[in-house]
Amino acid sequence: MLGLGLIGGSLMRAAHQAGRQVFGYNRSIEGVAAARADGFDATAGLDDALRRAAQTDALIVLAVPVPALPQMLRHVSAVAPHCPLTDVTSVKGAVLDEVAEAGLLERFVGGHPMAGTAHSGWAAGEAGLFHHAAWVVSVDDHVDPAVWTEVMALALDCGAVVVPARSDEHDAAAATISHLPHLLAEALAATAGEVPLAFALAAGSFRDGTRVAATAPDLVRAMCEANAAQLLPVLDHALGLLTEARTHLTEHQSVADLVEAGHAARIRYERFARPEIVTVVIGEEGWRDELAAAGRAGGVIRSALPTRDSRG
Repeated sequence: MLGLGLIGGSLMRAAHQAGRQVFGYNRSIEGVAAARADGFDATAGLDDALRRAAQTDALIVLAVPVPALPQMLRHVSAVAPHCPLTDVTSVKGAVLDEVAEAGLLERFVGGHPMAGTAHSGWAAGEAGLFHHAAWVVSVDDHVDPAVWTEVMALALDCGAVVVPARSDEHDAAAATISHLPHLLAEALAATAGEVPLAFALAAGSFRDGTRVAATAPDLVRAMCEANAAQLLPVLDHALGLLTEARTHLTEHQSVADLVEAGHAARIRYERFARPEIVTVVIGEEGWRDELAAAGRAGGVIRSALPTRDSRG
């Protein structure tokens, strides 16, 4: 585990709880000390951790912010280039580009657990963070069936449900349900912060609407900037809806169109079904396309799919 913050630390705990042997690296000596104090195998020596990974053919999980990836991948390339590799980053296209630049694409399968809190650091982690969460596992054209199976198994062991998706489709969806909400939450919090009485009156709607604004600013900035190409169109669309509502209010007209459309979308979300993917065999011809289509339709994997080599 490379990075022992909220996600990496939670993943380390969850994998350990599932009976896996897990060891990790963290740049912060304080984070390493905290992990060790809790009984986990952690080091501040990156190359030491990678040499150990190379010796055991361990699955390496990148759990660092996007700006830190190039340097991290250079170390992986130099010390453990043949290990299976995945990540838990909230953007996939930018990570894919960095991995390709480092020459590690052959053994890489992208991942993104859709879970988190507004807190950060080792102390914020918890083994149950991924229970029933959607965990995207990328099915891009290059992915190796054996590595994909290994990443799928890790996500399932941590209690998540696996959503197969192509990296570009993930980024387009994440822009709408993760990155745009972060910007809207920041704007809402900043706007209220300029009204003297606002915080004294704030209750549930403000609290819920601004929850993610408590996330570390560097993390929010990194995820939004790394996915700018996908974020800009949905940001423009949201601004267009708000501008139209503003025009209606200015002209003393109803904002019912926006309110009713938003309400209907929320109800659809609450009723959204997630059919289980059970018929795809990993490694058979067309398996990546089948999984991408099933994920696009809302399908999830709740138990390990068979592989071509394991069929009876």
